[in-house]
Amino acid sequence: MAYTIADLIEHAVDLVPERTALESGDRSRTYAELEARSNALAHTLRELGVQPGDRVGLYSRNTIEAVESMVAIFKARAVMVNVNYRYLAVELFYIFDNSDAAVVFFDAQFTDQVELVRGRLPKLKAWVQIGGGDVPDWAVDYDCLAADGDPSPLGIDRSPEDLFFLYTGGTTGMPKGVMWSQSVWRQASREGAEK
Repeated sequence: MAYTIADLIEHAVDLVPERTALESGDRSRTYAELEARSNALAHTLRELGVQPGDRVGLYSRNTIEAVESMVAIFKARAVMVNVNYRYLAVELFYIFDNSDAAVVFFDAQFTDQVELVRGRLPKLKAWVQIGGGDVPDWAVDYDCLAADGDPSPLGIDRSPEDLFFLYTGGTTGMPKGVMWSQSVWRQASREGAEK
């Protein structure tokens, strides 16, 4: 049977809700916390008008919040668009424009780069700032959405054919978008125990 990435996270939540799912420095999240926060973010994406198949950019270093955002994007059946944190304005504009991003999650440390491109992306519905500090008036605060949003499951059917985009940093020209199916298989062993 085929599963999406969100399905596999939910399976882990069912099995080991209090086990640590994410850890970074002195911070951590259990699977239950990851579930609640990613559900809250996924509800927000739907409230912002994100529909299945819409693209959502993720412009962040590898952080707990980046994983929560990624899972939320998959739960909302949107298409995650990875953005290398080393990219500058030229590449950022290209990726957001080329992918038709509807929403972008971005780390606060990259606000200056986002400022350089956001005015040229009128189709983008919302910017979500990850991390502390002042949130610009054109963005929404990630922490408020994750902590105060609706933590309940979305109750929407997902498909193993739901996609994510991987923008590659090639040696020539601009990054290239590669589409990947989320289809993941889990097989039972001969003894019947699932791995």
